[in-house]
Amino acid sequence: MNVLICIAKVPDTTTKITFTENNTQFNTERVQWVINPLDEFALTRAIEIKEALGGTITVMNVGLADTEPLIRKAFAIGADEGIRINAEPTDCYFVATQIAHYAKEGNYDYIFAGRETTDYEGAQVGGIVAEIMGIPFIAGVPKFDYDGTTATMEREIEGGKEVISVNPPFLASIQEGVTEPRIPSMRGIMSARTKPLTVVEPVDAGSFVKIKSYELPPSKGECKYVEADNAEELINLLHTEAKVI
Repeated sequence: MNVLICIAKVPDTTTKITFTENNTQFNTERVQWVINPLDEFALTRAIEIKEALGGTITVMNVGLADTEPLIRKAFAIGADEGIRINAEPTDCYFVATQIAHYAKEGNYDYIFAGRETTDYEGAQVGGIVAEIMGIPFIAGVPKFDYDGTTATMEREIEGGKEVISVNPPFLASIQEGVTEPRIPSMRGIMSARTKPLTVVEPVDAGSFVKIKSYELPPSKGECKYVEADNAEELINLLHTEAKVI
């Protein structure tokens, strides 16, 4: 079994977000970077399947040298090999083109990506990669099983659940619920230092999106507290101020 996991670098969710250059640049000072949580779910589920069936797990990242500590963390969790495409991830199409180009060479049984990243929440990379590679794409998967020849996925749809079976190769975007993330063991941390990390140069690709400016969401308003036995006032506030009834 040969599996590829796409991982992205995102700010930790506790990071205070600020902007510079007249709100046109994300301020990276004092930002703690982590593996995109949904990508980490995908990695962990792949490791669980590898423990049952054997195989090799490769992680791939489009990023500069500062992403290598996150790739090493993926090694510590249980990935076997890593590929860093040496480029600044500018937009979804650029990133997907880079991944698809190198993924074609890997002869992977299946590819995992997180459903979306927690910073831009575009949910586009997985679908574009699959389209470029000409393989099936299954989006938003919270349950995944693989027996070595066929993958079975279950996802929620309006009014029920959908069960999908697909044979390799394919790409699935993973969401919460597929498994629980793992904390790297001391053995894993030590072995991460020696696992192979290959750096490759990007291929020519277009970039169709540019950031004009950023804007923080409006500050939350003051909370109004209503006594538990004062239902009339609560209903009035919901009707006249919140306008939800």
